[in-house]
Amino acid sequence: MALETRVLQADEWDVWYDHLELAFGGVPESSEERDLYKSLTEHERSLAVWDGDTCVGSAGAFSFRLSVPGGALVPAAGVTMVGVAPTHRRRGVLTSLMRRQMDDIRAGGEPLAVLTASEPAIYGRFGYGTGTYSLAVDIDTTRVRLSVPPGTDEVRLRLVDPEKALPECERVYAELVSRRPGMTARQPLWERQALLDPPSMRAGGSPLKCVVAEREDGAVVGYARYRVKADWDLTGSEGKVLLSDLDALDPAAEAALWRYLFEIDLTWSVRATKRPVDDPVLHLVSDVRRARPMTRDSLHVRLVDLPAALEARTYGAPLDVVVEVEDTFCPWNEGRWRLSVDAKGEARCVRTADPADLELSVRELGSAYLGGITLTSLAAAGRVRELRAGALTEASRAFAGDVAPWLPHGF
Repeated sequence: MALETRVLQADEWDVWYDHLELAFGGVPESSEERDLYKSLTEHERSLAVWDGDTCVGSAGAFSFRLSVPGGALVPAAGVTMVGVAPTHRRRGVLTSLMRRQMDDIRAGGEPLAVLTASEPAIYGRFGYGTGTYSLAVDIDTTRVRLSVPPGTDEVRLRLVDPEKALPECERVYAELVSRRPGMTARQPLWERQALLDPPSMRAGGSPLKCVVAEREDGAVVGYARYRVKADWDLTGSEGKVLLSDLDALDPAAEAALWRYLFEIDLTWSVRATKRPVDDPVLHLVSDVRRARPMTRDSLHVRLVDLPAALEARTYGAPLDVVVEVEDTFCPWNEGRWRLSVDAKGEARCVRTADPADLELSVRELGSAYLGGITLTSLAAAGRVRELRAGALTEASRAFAGDVAPWLPHGF
């Protein structure tokens, strides 16, 4: 029987999601998680591959607005729910899904596609490049001290119900989005993701807690959501603080929240994942080695409409460079493009027959797009080729950003 690919119908969602859980190991999610993602699913952007009545492949997309260098919010397809049944490997199911999805994204006018990858090696062949990394820390608070900036002692902290504090926390988050590339503006219902708190997500910790940082006028300028994992041995408490989210609008609020987490009674460490790689805590701690920092890939970026994507962001220096781009999966991006950036950082990208200054694939452009990975570092790995002396340095400086791009949550 031939496989059939079609847009997901509302009454097929449960079967589709059952397939996805099987593809990711077969461990069912909590009803809380399942209900939220059922509400978030955009059925018209969700594809299912059927073998008779059995769903054997899936791919979806969320309609995001992604912050890019310069603060603009650019439409981006958040690729998600990608899976193939173990019975249908090596039959071209994934490639056909990626082909159909990419054509749909292009037709919808989104210049970018982004995803988080369970297996990063899979998506490079479809033109996705690692665009952001995330930081994990596990800080020994018995041996590490914080050096806080002026004003920290004036910040007022208040323990609140996570649900009741959500509107104030969301206002803080919304103000931060344009400051850091890689963040997504919250679409309706996405604010609920931060409050997911089934026992399966607690890693043995307490229910979700929330502390907010306030100015003297009562305005909320930061928040931290966390859990406390109690643990005891013959010597006493070995408790841990498990940080879920921490966002702040100024250095004093940031430091006050970290200090609060360090000083929670009966705990000896603070563990955090999915932090920006330039997190201020790395400069607040007295001994960064005792913070045990680790990084891993996070957001993978794909330029779908190359000139539109490159013109949507701003750049850190004037530039006039011709790039020869290889893109076998989206051949409309292939060829030579002149990227011209004026003194304001605004860009124009047009096709040209002029000789190329740089050669690279669309994957490298995706990696460099948000400003956190330099073209120079990619060239050192042999993934960018300089054809005109000086062009690499010029382009790398223009693409690089002042802050590390960061995706604060998965999707």
